[in-house]
Amino acid sequence: MKMKAGVVHAREDIRFEEIEKPVPGAGQVLIKVKYTGICGSDVPRVNGDACHYYPNVLGHEFSGVVEETGPDVTTLKPGDRVAGVPLIPCLKCEDCQKANYSLCKHYSFIGSREFGSFAEYVVVPERNAVRFDDSVSFEQGAFFEPATVALHGLERVNYKGGECVAILGGGTIGMFTMQWAKIFGAKKTVVFDISPERLELAKRLGADAVINTLEKDFMEQAMALTDGRGYGYVYETAGNTATMHMAFELAANKAGVCFIGTPTKELSFTVDQWENMNRKEFTLTGSWMSYSAPFPGHEWELAAHYFKTGRLKFDQSFIFRKMPLSQIAEAFAMFRTPGAVKGKLLIDSEQ
Repeated sequence: MKMKAGVVHAREDIRFEEIEKPVPGAGQVLIKVKYTGICGSDVPRVNGDACHYYPNVLGHEFSGVVEETGPDVTTLKPGDRVAGVPLIPCLKCEDCQKANYSLCKHYSFIGSREFGSFAEYVVVPERNAVRFDDSVSFEQGAFFEPATVALHGLERVNYKGGECVAILGGGTIGMFTMQWAKIFGAKKTVVFDISPERLELAKRLGADAVINTLEKDFMEQAMALTDGRGYGYVYETAGNTATMHMAFELAANKAGVCFIGTPTKELSFTVDQWENMNRKEFTLTGSWMSYSAPFPGHEWELAAHYFKTGRLKFDQSFIFRKMPLSQIAEAFAMFRTPGAVKGKLLIDSEQ
């Protein structure tokens, strides 16, 4: 049996072609893919030299329907609507035994180390498919992975309600981080960005206030919202040097600061900037992926739950464009023009 897929053959060479349709083995399920989001990590694998091997089928932010189950599958059945969980931890190493699955050194990963969802079908282990309610759209299903990344980041510090929370960066991860902070009891959520459109979206999704960091007095505005105390929690989601520096200034005494965004440039701090951490005694940490025990973790269960209840809001403006799988080469070509893609680009495997 054959299926269509977007296959990477070399740098800037991804082709829509026929390959063998996968067959689920023991403990695996075959998913008929609906939507897959192009992640920022996919772009250098196609337009650069980051692909692990050729030929390869990428795609790890996906939704679809279980078509077939292999032997020994007990929790899923054909017809179930599911979101894909891309990490495949070894479950045996020291980190996995401590439930630190994101830190597994012997992991595999759907859509990079093994064939992913830029295809009509993908096979995954049973535990790597999270069922969601019929009321949740397949578009939302393709956003489970970024939603869980945001929740995992929120919890990397000892998050408790009742504090003012700063979210630096109004992209998809930032919007979900803001919403999780509200769901779990933030006193006030404030989103920082340079884009008026993103700031308007933040307000639509429930942010208590927004700050345009291009304004000269933005820091005064930000501190006034906390009566000069600063923010009990600061989440940097942009991976930008300016916002990483900003986090140190915005943090209150004894704050929790988490860098969720991935930097792409060398980063340095002045002595005065770094002294903020010493004097305020805030806790600084990073966040990587989105997993906990039992695998894949409560992050994924809560994404399914809160998307269903509507408290985790989804806005169509998260989606920049939907493109058919047959145009996957054109989709990745768009990323070669800086700023051309404004939001998530979804690949529709059924077109």
